[in-house]
Amino acid sequence: MKIGIDIRCLSDGKRTGVEEYTINLLENLFELDKKNQYILFANSYHDSHFDARIFSHFKNVSVRRFHFPNKLLNFCFWYLRWPLVDHMLGGVDIFFMPNINFIALSKKTKLVLTVHDLSYEIFPETFSFKRRAWHHFINPRSLCKRADQIIAVSDSSRADIISRYGIAPQKIQRIYNGVPDEMEQLDRNDPKLIEVKEKYHLPFNFIFYLGTIEPRKNIPAIVKAYDQLRSLKNPQLDKYKLVIAGGKGWKIENILDDMRKARFTNDIIFTSCITNEDKAAVYTLASLFVYPSFFEGFGIPVLEAMRCGVPVVTSNCSSLPEVVDQGAIMIDPDKPEELYLAMKEILLNREFHSQLSQQGLRQAVRFNWRTSAREALELFEKMKR
Repeated sequence: MKIGIDIRCLSDGKRTGVEEYTINLLENLFELDKKNQYILFANSYHDSHFDARIFSHFKNVSVRRFHFPNKLLNFCFWYLRWPLVDHMLGGVDIFFMPNINFIALSKKTKLVLTVHDLSYEIFPETFSFKRRAWHHFINPRSLCKRADQIIAVSDSSRADIISRYGIAPQKIQRIYNGVPDEMEQLDRNDPKLIEVKEKYHLPFNFIFYLGTIEPRKNIPAIVKAYDQLRSLKNPQLDKYKLVIAGGKGWKIENILDDMRKARFTNDIIFTSCITNEDKAAVYTLASLFVYPSFFEGFGIPVLEAMRCGVPVVTSNCSSLPEVVDQGAIMIDPDKPEELYLAMKEILLNREFHSQLSQQGLRQAVRFNWRTSAREALELFEKMKR
């Protein structure tokens, strides 16, 4: 069986949620399946920032690179329904899209589409006009109806697709995200910890957030809760700094302005770049991880933090309760007071801190990319019949 895979989302070389999903799922899928032939569809007018050679050692995987201007190609897909990507790849039985995007396929080619979340439908106000227009023209509802099978990364996302788009439940399979094996708690004597601490100028004790810096992530609530925590003038709490890390998103200046205006702004550290190789070390160094997002299709950073043994406070909405279960403290994202109280309890109660860390570890091991890849392959094989 020939399976085409859309890897256009990797062209920018970023490692945010969709890119992490695509790379990890594909690497594990290719390790697992030596029988089917995989043809990866890449397009970038300029040089791609993604090095596809990471897949070169898989004998049944090839990359077809095209160099059309993205805006022109997307317009052709949207308006002309041409060119047909399956024809561009020399013919495929199944085409897998790990994220929604503009596409044109012949009717005989079966489409498998991953939908991570419907945040653009549920919280449109947290997206820029440009991103809302992008989603409007892609028309995810129509894309979901065209798909032969849809992968939802959580039961929460699956329920949203059914209720919002009227898609038949049997057409949607929930396949959870995973965590890479190397994402694990480092030994306290590991020299990598000192190296990473110095590299990012991290304090000895800190509360940590990692994710895109954008309105949906609710970072102002973290800043407000941190101010409240420090206002207690408790010597045990005064030692904790706040580290905000992540890629720059929409309205980042407003969020950075909130940080600058904070009462304890001198103890808030912002870093925009933590490499994938350094993540586990930073999580291990953190005393607490906070992620009070308003909406998540899955929430990979929460799972990574639990896997590295750091206690987690996150939101009680969307997919997050499903992911963390009993492994984290959940709060109402609209109530910074709850975030403050959870932070205070965890940081002052060492026994509770340790207990939450262990509960998070036990929950996190339930999720791994090998299982995700095996379930995706089973879906592909079922569609062949």
